[in-house]
Amino acid sequence: DVQLVESGGGLVQPGGSLRLSCAASRFSFSTYSMGWFRQAPGKEREGVAVRNSDGRLRYVDSVKGRFTISRDNAKNTLYLQMNSLEPEDTGMYYCAADGKWFSVVTLNPSDFRHWGQGTQVTVS
Repeated sequence: DVQLVESGGGLVQPGGSLRLSCAASRFSFSTYSMGWFRQAPGKEREGVAVRNSDGRLRYVDSVKGRFTISRDNAKNTLYLQMNSLEPEDTGMYYCAADGKWFSVVTLNPSDFRHWGQGTQVTVS
């Protein structure tokens, strides 16, 4: 089974930075679309950033210029560098993967089949 394990969350002050990691195993990481999603209390899960296997990227508007998604195919790891964090960025952050080829880069959580357990990010 696909395994995704997130790490790097924590408590940070507004304006601070965090780097999330997602260690992937048991699938062909380099051929999968990978993304970061988040869910705040009382809100629906939303796509934050996705990087497809062909390098195409997409960010939700609220994080453009502050967050950077990257992947290291040699290490089977997905990253999310988060700078200039705001209280509105608080939530559980999930790593997700899917093996389908997407004609467009999707931020829709329902398009991703495999999920990690999440790592909490609190900006306060």
